[in-house]
Amino acid sequence: MPETYAPSARAALLQLWLEDRVIPNVELVKQYKIELSKDDRNALNNAGLLESSKEGRRLLHRITDQGVAWCTSDLMDGDAPSRIGPLARVHALVLRRIVRFVYERGFLAEAIRSGDLESLIRQVYLDLGDGYQDWVRLAKIRPRLNGADREEVDDTMLKMVKTGYAHLVPSSNRKMLTDEDHAAAIRIGGEDKHLMAIEES
Repeated sequence: MPETYAPSARAALLQLWLEDRVIPNVELVKQYKIELSKDDRNALNNAGLLESSKEGRRLLHRITDQGVAWCTSDLMDGDAPSRIGPLARVHALVLRRIVRFVYERGFLAEAIRSGDLESLIRQVYLDLGDGYQDWVRLAKIRPRLNGADREEVDDTMLKMVKTGYAHLVPSSNRKMLTDEDHAAAIRIGGEDKHLMAIEES
């Protein structure tokens, strides 16, 4: 049986595991409706399940490998929250059985990481830049896409461009391009594109 934490703390760890990226505390609250109290945050940090750090005025959270192991254990053996109805309790039991089935066959990590690639690209872009419409190097975006297939990433980015949600341009200063920039570029119309900007949908 895994160590027990408050529902909000459990939710924060599971959300961080699903997203597989650093999440600002303000995003955890506004987008995911998870309020992690200082006491809960300290408990998770002290247990080595969570790493919280400051970047300017922003508080950032990242799940650790130990935290991922705890989430796996919690999904398979953790108690359902006490204040839930019978249907939610049965849902929790069904989820536990499915998670154990997938885990025993070695597919749980892959299942957790198989989110929508376009959403992942958008989130990584926002993590790296200064908000929508900022230009971000593809060389910075690609390494943070959970090992997604190069061709799949290119196809997804091109689809985003066609729908008008994203823009790809070459770097204006070719002398400053690194080997990583050249390797990460997307070639469109005979020209390499090194930078991406995304519009707010």
